[in-house]
Amino acid sequence: MRTVPLDFAPAVQPLQPATAHIWCYAFVDGRLLLPQPEGSAFAPQDGALLETWPASSRHYLGRLDGLDCWAARIDAVPEGWRSVPLRAAMMAMSEPLLLVASRAAQVLEWERTHRYCGVCGTPTEGQASERARRCPACGHTAYPRLSPAMMCLVTRGRELLLARAVNSVTGFYSALAGFVEAGESLEDCVHREVAEEVGLQVKNLRYFGSQSWPFPHSLMVAYTAEWAGGDIVPQADEIADARWFAPDALPPIPPRFSIAGHLIRDTLEALR
Repeated sequence: MRTVPLDFAPAVQPLQPATAHIWCYAFVDGRLLLPQPEGSAFAPQDGALLETWPASSRHYLGRLDGLDCWAARIDAVPEGWRSVPLRAAMMAMSEPLLLVASRAAQVLEWERTHRYCGVCGTPTEGQASERARRCPACGHTAYPRLSPAMMCLVTRGRELLLARAVNSVTGFYSALAGFVEAGESLEDCVHREVAEEVGLQVKNLRYFGSQSWPFPHSLMVAYTAEWAGGDIVPQADEIADARWFAPDALPPIPPRFSIAGHLIRDTLEALR
């Protein structure tokens, strides 16, 4: 799947001249603002709206479809707007819009969590030339954080291994996933996580694709792999259920909005 919309040009400093209309990715308490009434689509807004946002908490992202994109964190939902959970808002967006929404959310979360230096505690300062916050006292520089995580869909013949997480709120069955540890390659992570979560060994890993996932700052890297041995033994504190499923008897799976939805459906097509 595409990771950067072809019509999006990222930038740190506003391009000139500014566009009359802008894409406004404004957040209140982590929820994205959408126009009223209920059901209204995310759409470009008059550029004058930017002046109503606090300058200290807004970030230029680049241009999408020739229009400036801005992210901002504000204190309260203004009149004429409503706040929506980011996941729900992204599911209703086109791919280019949701990818920029992901970028906006992660930039704002990075700013929120790096207001003070992690080395000496001094308030940090934004940098004009790059997406970074620098400590004026000790010089420590913090860039937007990314947490790489592997995802692996294991096949056994025409069967797919799908699992439901203990903390799942959707009830979806999906591919296995887990964060990469320090000193570990992506491939090492695949083998370790599959063994830990379901007790299986895998072989013939193949890269599928990646997706920025702003919950809060993950980079999902997806693979397929073939079963090489072992019986399913779910990790009690992580996996509520894990089974082999035939293509015509699948449980509820994630939508294509997520890379898991693409991974499962595209693998099914390849197996047919």
